[in-house]
Amino acid sequence: MAQLIKLQDYISRYQIDLTRYPTQFVRLKRTQWEKVKHQWMTGEEPIVWKHIEEEEEPKRFNFLKKWLHKKRVAEEEEDIESVDVSHEAMDGQFESETILSFEPNIVYHPESLDELKRMFLDQFFHFQLKWASSTLLEKSYIDSRFYRDTFLRTVLQQLPDNYLVFYYPIIKIKKAPIELDVIILTPTDCLCITLLEQEEDAVYVADGDRFWTKKIGKRNEKILNPIIQLNRMEAIVAQIFKNHQVEFPIRKILLSRNGFFPQSMSLFNIQLIDRRRYSDWLKHLKYAPSPIKKNQLEAAQAIISNVDTVAFSRSLWEAQIQQQLNENQAD
Repeated sequence: MAQLIKLQDYISRYQIDLTRYPTQFVRLKRTQWEKVKHQWMTGEEPIVWKHIEEEEEPKRFNFLKKWLHKKRVAEEEEDIESVDVSHEAMDGQFESETILSFEPNIVYHPESLDELKRMFLDQFFHFQLKWASSTLLEKSYIDSRFYRDTFLRTVLQQLPDNYLVFYYPIIKIKKAPIELDVIILTPTDCLCITLLEQEEDAVYVADGDRFWTKKIGKRNEKILNPIIQLNRMEAIVAQIFKNHQVEFPIRKILLSRNGFFPQSMSLFNIQLIDRRRYSDWLKHLKYAPSPIKKNQLEAAQAIISNVDTVAFSRSLWEAQIQQQLNENQAD
């Protein structure tokens, strides 16, 4: 599973130590999978299967989110220590206070190992979102749409462990928050991906600098040129790399999983992936035997040093929950 380094402006444990958590994540996933697989194959211990509900953000804390966001934007983030990849060969012992517990709860008894694996990955996807949006002292509340985001699920479940993902991160440019699209750091390059997904089977024609034409059957509509956003993202990432003296190739990708680009259409220095090419493109990305590289971590560190973050103190959360419970009981 690819590793979700940063999701929008949610807190990320990778901001604390980018050299430690990638290896801990992989080890945790493998340990739990081997445990579940062993139990299923031997039948020595029955597995309890149940559905995991998505965590909803309490309305009560909307005011906290707004207040913390203003406070964080007004302050400078502290620089994170430089990447030291020698830490990658740590003793591998988990620090229990920094690790979320993951105990898979499966919906029903699987009939095959492949079915067990699919169910495990679905459970781990939910865990991974919480893993990527919390630390020992702070946590962020996940918008429920991310649990239903099929591209996020595909990227995390089908790409290998050595891929690092920034999913619509909020980057601070001179203290102003700017949302980018999808950034995937492979061991060899940085993929800047803009999704173009509207009506099923729509055809997108690049016939203008400001606007493109979207064709749906016999109907034509004008849409904003998606290359504007893609080029802006690439420029911001390139500037971040330059500021941090990071040399890492950047590739721009315009992706439409449910639409098409004309066969003759080509754009300079941009890879076009539509419905016809999507499966092959994804399959190609899956095969990356190289481990996480030093410059890959340096690139991730550079980006994560410029992100915006909104989070709640766990102690504040617990106090407010207790107050809410007391009020409910009083009613």
